[in-house]
Amino acid sequence: MKILITGANGYIGRHVVYTLIEKGYDVIACDITTTEIDSRAHKIDLNIFNLQEGNIFEQLGSPDVCLHMAWRNGFVHNSNTHIGDLSAHYDFLTRLIDGGLRQLAVMGSMHEVGYWEGAIDENTPCNPTSMYGIAKDALRRSILLYGQQHDTIIQWLRCYYILGDDLKSSSIFGKILKAEKDGKTTFPFTTGKNKYDFIQLDVLTRLIVATITQSKISGIINCCTGEPMSLAERVESFIKEKNLNIKLEYGVFPDRSYDSPCVYGDSSKINEILALKNET
Repeated sequence: MKILITGANGYIGRHVVYTLIEKGYDVIACDITTTEIDSRAHKIDLNIFNLQEGNIFEQLGSPDVCLHMAWRNGFVHNSNTHIGDLSAHYDFLTRLIDGGLRQLAVMGSMHEVGYWEGAIDENTPCNPTSMYGIAKDALRRSILLYGQQHDTIIQWLRCYYILGDDLKSSSIFGKILKAEKDGKTTFPFTTGKNKYDFIQLDVLTRLIVATITQSKISGIINCCTGEPMSLAERVESFIKEKNLNIKLEYGVFPDRSYDSPCVYGDSSKINEILALKNET
């Protein structure tokens, strides 16, 4: 199986490329720069928003599957680039489908949903509250419809709260590591009572790879654990796991009114995929 990955040089993409190659897949890794991608991949330095005329599906190697992970400013949720880039994402993906792509997986986000309490499944209504969430939601709706009209398998991979390779992220975990590195002994914090679906990057990578290397299960797929944990518990565990000296200062920041007290993914479909792939 030949798999094209866009955004392959990114926070998650590099790990997906490596895992696919280790499993014996033929990987075409595409990004604006490919400096940190496994050398065994076929690398293409390309801005997908500035493409030439012609069949881009064939130009990019006629892959069996495309995993679209390219996205600017993913950690800056209210950047104007999210809406500004939306039509370019749609144009790129529909041109791939028009050129002959039969299976497309796109990286989504739980931020498409907006405020929600409890488990999120594929039928949960979406009311995004950030530019990032709005753009992802719009792309999801349009690509699912386009894929249906063109008999293309669409897999929308909805991700949750990721940790791992933290210095390359903008998460609270990365910020804590940087604070420790700077010699700080305390870290300002909220009450930490809110519960989220945290997932390690290596686990997420395994779920993504399992999903895109099968075609039986499609649609919206939560790449999650299905097990909510309080922010305080997860951060305290992180500090202990990393053997850090820094301490949390609880209550310095107020809990945000727009954050759900408990939100997590329904893991039913991803568990079906793992069973299909004989993984645990």
